[in-house]
Amino acid sequence: MMKERYISVDVFRGFTIALMIIVNSPGNWGNTFAPLLHADWHGITLTDFVYPFFIFIVGLSIVLSNKNKGTSSSTKTILFRSIKIFILGVFLGVFTGFMYQVVGSGESFSLSDIRIPGVLQRIALVYLFCAILYNYTNWVKQFIVMLSFLVIYYILMTLVSVPGIGPGILEPGKNLAAYIDSLLIPGSMWEGTWDPEGILSTLPAIASGIGGMLAGYILTTKKTIENKVIIMYFVGVICLLNSFMWEWIMPINKNLWTSTYVMYTTGWAFLMLASSVLLCDILKLDSWFKVGIIFGSNSIAIYALSQMLTYFAYGMPVFDTSFNGRIYGGMVDFGVYPKIASLLWAILYAFVCYNVAVYLYRKKIFFRL
Repeated sequence: MMKERYISVDVFRGFTIALMIIVNSPGNWGNTFAPLLHADWHGITLTDFVYPFFIFIVGLSIVLSNKNKGTSSSTKTILFRSIKIFILGVFLGVFTGFMYQVVGSGESFSLSDIRIPGVLQRIALVYLFCAILYNYTNWVKQFIVMLSFLVIYYILMTLVSVPGIGPGILEPGKNLAAYIDSLLIPGSMWEGTWDPEGILSTLPAIASGIGGMLAGYILTTKKTIENKVIIMYFVGVICLLNSFMWEWIMPINKNLWTSTYVMYTTGWAFLMLASSVLLCDILKLDSWFKVGIIFGSNSIAIYALSQMLTYFAYGMPVFDTSFNGRIYGGMVDFGVYPKIASLLWAILYAFVCYNVAVYLYRKKIFFRL
């Protein structure tokens, strides 16, 4: 049974959530620094690392939590937790849509407006698959499953013909993943006819989660902590080199969650985790990263809060404008460069969420789904 706790994991999780809130909450989307926006299609920005990092941490946490308990979670427990996370994701979408459409605009809200895919929904599916996989396989088989998923996804996306379009097209709305989404996903989708959290692209997202599980196995070996860090740095570099080779045949694309994207972001996740372990658990500099620890202690709860606050920050009337209009607009009117004003608003938004996280942390209130 492993009793060692890695503060570095909380720090990694916390700063990932903090960055997620910042990139999701600009003062104005038209005045946002490029690294804080998703790549338009092919390519990658700082923002495109956030989601796969969190999924990596989901896989990592599966191994660490089960090793700490000395036993694995039952399939019933795993399924129940996955359902709760999935329902929370759908609820957040419904709540935000209801507040904007019904409360804000006075329009009707119907079942067809509900978006079934989403950030937490994909996390729920990744957790479900990875946790069950953990129960019934070892790390070698999990590694094989990860590579198999990436190869299968590549074959499907490049060789299977899409009706009316043909094979190998990786353009928005004209690829196999989009075609499957249009056939199988009910209700509303993020991009109308396709969804970045769609069905087929969840397959490589599971591979991202398995990558986190492999990191968990490294952290739970009996090797010295210094050797664990060296191994993670090595694995990270290997993943990056592998992604460079993948890129010859498949581009990095967050919306499609391409196999190249998985290897590239997993490589950087290993490097970030190794660096976090080095700084927090070896050099004992964790006091420098208290913000990450606090954010990470209630990560899903704070993410949910950040989503629920959007209407109140951006849509709720405050005299003749909104809070966003008064604060971000006020800074611009005062002469602050619009992109800097937009970033300052995003930091302020994250700071509001952080204060809630601080309160929960001090009261030792930790929400677990």
